[in-house]
Amino acid sequence: MARKNAALADSDQIKDQVFSELQSLIEESEKLLNDSAALVGEEADSLRAQVSLKLKQARQAAGSVREKAQPVVNATQDYIGGHPWQTVAISAGLGLVVGLLLGRRN
Repeated sequence: MARKNAALADSDQIKDQVFSELQSLIEESEKLLNDSAALVGEEADSLRAQVSLKLKQARQAAGSVREKAQPVVNATQDYIGGHPWQTVAISAGLGLVVGLLLGRRN
């Protein structure tokens, strides 16, 4: 049980980190795009270098998050592999609930 709680805490932390990194990247990209409206020549080259650097940082952050998320993915795959009938039952139950909710909307 403690392993599940730790895995959930790790996944929440990873999710929060991803969202904050993406929000930061979006904000910085918007700022750079607004600043680039009237740039030509050397200023445009400088801006391209900044954008390239930010994209490289985003790729590195995504790779880091992927590495941190791998244990959670592995634990999920182990559980599904070890409990296939429980997984099928849970999936069928969720499908039934979603189907009932969507049926009530119409």
